[in-house]
Order: sequence, then structure tokens, then C-alpha cells
Amino acid sequence: MSQRFAAPARGRSAITLVLAGLLWGTGGLSGSLLAAKAGLSPLPVAAYRLLLGGGCTVLFLACAGGLRRMVWTSTLVRRLLVAGLLLGLYQASYFASVSLTSVSLSTMITIGSVPVFVALVTSVRERHLPDTVTVVSIVTAVLGLVLLTWSPEGLASGWRLAAGVALALLCAVGFGTLTLVSRRPVEGLDPLSTTAFGLLIGGLLLLPAALWSGMALPLRADVLAAALYLGVVPTGVAYAAYFRGLRHAHPVVTALSTLLEPLTAAVLSAFVLGDHLGPAGWSGTVLLLAALALSYWRAPGSRPGRQRQ
Repeated sequence: MSQRFAAPARGRSAITLVLAGLLWGTGGLSGSLLAAKAGLSPLPVAAYRLLLGGGCTVLFLACAGGLRRMVWTSTLVRRLLVAGLLLGLYQASYFASVSLTSVSLSTMITIGSVPVFVALVTSVRERHLPDTVTVVSIVTAVLGLVLLTWSPEGLASGWRLAAGVALALLCAVGFGTLTLVSRRPVEGLDPLSTTAFGLLIGGLLLLPAALWSGMALPLRADVLAAALYLGVVPTGVAYAAYFRGLRHAHPVVTALSTLLEPLTAAVLSAFVLGDHLGPAGWSGTVLLLAALALSYWRAPGSRPGRQRQ
């Protein structure tokens, strides 16, 4: 494919990845509202998120005729099982890390490690070192993330800290692997189908532990609205946009788009909940935006003069 035709595709991918990151950022606020209104612990909230997101997306596919177009080959089934396993692993590892350390530390390690992991694996697979733009983007993004999310309050020590960090890194590896695996197309499987069944399988994997933690949901309009929003918007729509953006964007650029999640969440908390972001937080926001702008402007593999066949 020539550079002339590749550029618009990369532009569309960038838009869908930005959309995914922004929508993910609203998930923290809606998930917190659901937990507070329904009296749920984090793991049942994660299970509801995946189950409702997957269930609503499968229902949409059925109404749109998408299920009839799917050809259930063994390759397609394996891809969906892998996506569901990785989504479930990502959610379970993150909330286990939070329970052992803190939200700020778990978020910082998880989101900050994803682009580093993807860049390293991509470099090994493509047999060349990351270019200067990639390195500068990642370093700037990680520094911005530290300034935005780091908080020493309530930080554990000893084995709890070590286990929490290990689980956050496992979470990052799970999401990074999902990013790399999902780039390879499977015949008969589109981004919406991957989202629908991947989320549903991931939710079913979390269901036993979530039931043990308690999943009773009060049948009130505000609780049901919060649960539905969490499942549909920052989960179903966001992951569908993310999987679609994977088609043409470089994997490192894709991984960096996840940084929009804590950025959006922090800004929403500042303006909606009145949280104080502070000079360090706003400085981190600027650095994250700069890193994202740099990565989208000069995506790896799109240097002038380089042509794709």
C-alpha cells in the first residue's frame, strides 16, 4: 500500500483510538458511582462491566445481522477465547493489585508499562531498535503519568507492595498481549464481534469470584442506569473503537492511546467531583498530551520517504 493511501487509514485509526481512550476515562467515574450506589466491591463491578458490555454488544450484533455473517471456524473460536481470557486477566489483575497497594500506584504501573512492553515486543519482532520518536514519546508519557497519578498515601510495604506491583505488571502484559494479538486479522471476525464475545467470555471467567464477593444489585433506576452506561459506553463502544483502531495504527501508538484513560479520568474528577489536581497533575496532563500528539504526528513506520508495499 502506498503512503498516499496508508495515511488516511492511519488518521481514521488515530480518531478511533482517541475515542476509545476518552470513553475509557469515563469508566472510572461511572464504575465508582455504581460501586457506591449498589454497595459493590471492585471485582463485581468489573464483572458487571464485562458482562453488560459483552451482552449488549452481542444483542446489537444479533439485531444488525452480524451474527449470521460469522463463520465459526476453530481459528475464530481460539481468537475469541484468547481475547476473553486476556480481558478477564486484565480486569482481575488490576483490581487485585489495587486491593494490595493503591489505585494510583496500580494505574501508574499498569498504564505506564503497556507501551513499554508493546515497544519491546515490537522491536524484537521487527528486529530493530525503537526510533527516537517512539522512545521520546514513551519516556514523556511515563513521566507525565507519574506526575498525574502518583500518590504515596496509603501505600503498602513488604510483600503486599511486591505482590501488588507484580499483579499490575501482569495486568500490563495481559493488555499489551491483547493489543499485539488482536492486530492479526481472522477471517470472518470483525472488531465488533471481537468486542462482543471477548467481553462476554471475560465476564463469565470473572463471574465465579464476583459471585463469591457479592453481586446483589438494587433494582433502582439510578443504579441500573450507572450499570448500563458502564457496560455500553466505556466498555462496549470503547473496546469496539480500540479493536477497530488496531487495524492500521502502529502497536506502540495504539498502546500510548491507553494513556487517555487516566488523563480523562483525572480531568473529569477535577471538574465534576471537584478533586484538586495541583501543579504536578496539570504538568503531567500537558506531558501526556504532548506524548500523544508526538506519537500520532510521527507514528512509527510512517517516516517521510518510507513506502509500504
